Order: sequence, then structure tokens, then C-alpha cells
Amino acid sequence: MDDYGSTQPTLYVLDTNVLIHDPEALLNFQEHHVAIPMTVLEELDKLKGGKVSVAAECRQAIRLIDRVLGGASPEQVEKGVPIQRETGGSRGWLSILMSKRAEPVTWLPEDSSDNRIINQLVELKSLRGGDAVVLVSKDINMRLKARACGIAAEDYHTDQLVDDIGLLSRGYHPLEGAFWDRVSTVETRQSSGHTWHKVRLVADFPALHVNEFILDEQGFVGWVKGIRQDEVLLLDMHQEPLLHQEAWGLVPRDIYQALALFALLDPDIHLVNLTGAAGSGKTILALAAAIEQTMVSKRYRRIIATRSVQGLDEDIGFLPGTEAEKMEPWLGAITDNLEALHLDDENPHGSVDYLLQKVPLQFKSLNYIRGRSFQQSLILIDECQNLTPHQMKTIITRAGNGSKVVCLGNLAQIDTPYLSATSSGLTYLTERFKDFPHGVHITLQGVPRSILAEYAEANM
Repeated sequence: MDDYGSTQPTLYVLDTNVLIHDPEALLNFQEHHVAIPMTVLEELDKLKGGKVSVAAECRQAIRLIDRVLGGASPEQVEKGVPIQRETGGSRGWLSILMSKRAEPVTWLPEDSSDNRIINQLVELKSLRGGDAVVLVSKDINMRLKARACGIAAEDYHTDQLVDDIGLLSRGYHPLEGAFWDRVSTVETRQSSGHTWHKVRLVADFPALHVNEFILDEQGFVGWVKGIRQDEVLLLDMHQEPLLHQEAWGLVPRDIYQALALFALLDPDIHLVNLTGAAGSGKTILALAAAIEQTMVSKRYRRIIATRSVQGLDEDIGFLPGTEAEKMEPWLGAITDNLEALHLDDENPHGSVDYLLQKVPLQFKSLNYIRGRSFQQSLILIDECQNLTPHQMKTIITRAGNGSKVVCLGNLAQIDTPYLSATSSGLTYLTERFKDFPHGVHITLQGVPRSILAEYAEANM
């Protein structure tokens, strides 16, 4: 959607996948008219008792539609009911789009819900004369069919914060040469064993955000802790101690892994967001830090491990056993990395079995995290790239007092229909939290898994 804020009201017709992606989507069209086809309501009704992954979104969308329509008469529902805003007053309208055609349509064969909706819009456009009618759908093929029938069609972009994944913060700024060559003035002080620099940077320095890192070729590591107009407050980090950190016997292989491990072990950082290619060390770093902080420092009472896996919702209910036993096949990445942490042991399998008995590690399905609140827990969420922004918010808000959330994902491996790297919940989280004073995002580099994995990542 290019512009929801223009002065001429437009009729936006929402597809089912938009309401599943964001159950509150109908509130995001400002002063425009939003229509929900009856076919979409029927699909929401079918899905609300189906797959757990979408049922909650369907029920939430249905409740919102019911709340907006309230006690309106059938004529008002068809014409449009003003959308009451939480800030007071009303803006925009919501209606239910019903077809009253007596004759069969001939534009598209009505053998699918998509075709029935498009046929309705062709009819609606002819009845509305020159007024704009726009289909909003996450389904690119439906958008193409609508355009072929003369209907304007757009993707739902309200929660898409970046147009190019290359614009997403990496969490650090590697610089050629020396960082100090880019500083116009500096004021340095010592406090509690730490060195702080208040610097003014040259005009062409890249934009900075709180808790990003600055790295130069001479070994300087600065942690951005404050930004005010043209002044930046940096905590001077020392590269050697960072590279020699250890968590449950694991030592980082490069400075990027070192920064990630530092954030994972810092008690003042409540959200750690790690992205990177397969094999870059996301899961093993998070797991080592989690075990270290539950078994050694006792900072957290338990580890909640979960992941987003396409197909899990359909299959998990048919697997035998408890929730943990059902989840275990889908959390092989966790157990694989536990074994990797103990490869030097005489019996790695025995070490993993012993660890699983001793470590307060709980495997949870994402669908059963809804409505829960986890206190003093380290919540480890793998495969976050497959979550929508709405799902990501639902999970992050489960963190209770004394808890830390670690999100892991690879934006190059998205398996969820209608999601892309720019619309993924992982991208949304990274962009939304880039100025959160208790959050760190790091994009890990390289593929340390093996020479074969590195070659495959680069050439396949």
C-alpha cells in the first residue's frame, strides 16, 4: 500500500491472509473505507478451530470485526460503520462485502475463494464508477490475477519497516583504518574500571544507534551507550578479553561471535537478537550462554527452548507422548549443539543425556507459549525468521520479571507462506528494537561449521 493517508478515501478490500498476518490490520487504513468480503469471514470461521498457528489470529480478527461493527444494522454493515479509535472519535469505515449477483459470473471460474473475491471486486468496481477499489493481499498470485481483471492490488506493508534488507542494522560498524581518524573531539574519563569516551564524529560517519558496536582495523571496539545530537558516548571495550570469554567451555571464534557472547552474558541486556547464515554459531553460542547462566551463575531458573517450524502445528498433535517428547524431534538443532559442546568428552552422548537430566531445559511449542508468563527464565527462540511481526510481539511479551529473550534466525531461509525477508517478524524486531537500551542485535559472519558448509552457503 503506497499511501493510506491521502485525502481521497479509497475502498481497501482485505484478503484472509492479511488478517492472519496482522489481526488488527483493519485499523491501519486511516480515514479510508475497509471492506471484508463474506468469503473472508467464512475462511476465518473455518480456520479459527484449525491449525493452532493461525487459529488465535483468526479469533482475534473476528473479535475485532465484531467490536467495530457493534450493534449496527445489516444496512449499516453493508454501507460502512465508522471505526471508533482508542484515542477518541472515529476515522475510516468498516463494511462487510456481500454479493447480490443473480447471474453466474464469467470473469474467473468460481472454483476458489480467491476467484470469488476477485469477481466480487470487478462487480463492485463497476457499481462504484470511478471510485478507487484496491485489493490488499499477501498472496502475490492473487494480486496478479486481480490486476489482470483490472483491479488494483497491493501487498500489506504497514508492519514492513524496511524496503531493502541491506538497510537493516548489523549491530556493528566495521571501519577501515583507525576509528580515531574519524573523531573531531574526544573527552575521556575513567569510572569503575571502565574507560568512557565522549566523542564528536566527522560528518560522513554512518548513523549510529544505542548498543551498536564500532570496530576498526587496529583492534578498537567501542560500544555505543548514548547519542545526543552530535555527541556519542562510547564504552571502550578491549578486544582480547572479548575473544577470550568462555561459556560452558565455548570460546568465540571471531570478534562477531565475541560480541554476541558478551551480550548473551550481560545481565543488563534483556533481548539478544542474533542473525546470520546457517552454521555461523547462533544456536551454539546461545545454548552455551544459557547453560552457563542456569548451571553456574544461577542467574536464571530455567531455559525455555522453542522454535518456529513450518508444519509443526499440523504434526505435533498426532505425535505420541508429552509436549516435551513431541517437541524433541523438532528441536534437534538444540540437542545437536549440546553434543557439539561436549565433543571432547569420552562419551558425548552420555554427556548430553546427563546434561538434559541436570539442566532445567524445557522444550515448548510456540503455540503453547501464548498466554503464559515466564519469570527468571532464558527464553531461546530459534528460526524466528518464520514468524510474523504479530507473532513475534505475542512471544516477546511473554517474558516476565528477570527473564531474557534470545531470538535466532536466518533471513535467507524463510519457509512461511506470504513472508519475505522484509516482512519477517525477525526484521521487524531488529528495526523496532534498534534503540532499545537493553537490547543488542548482532549479525554473525562466516560459516564456521565446516569448509563444505561454507562453500555450500556461498555457491548454492
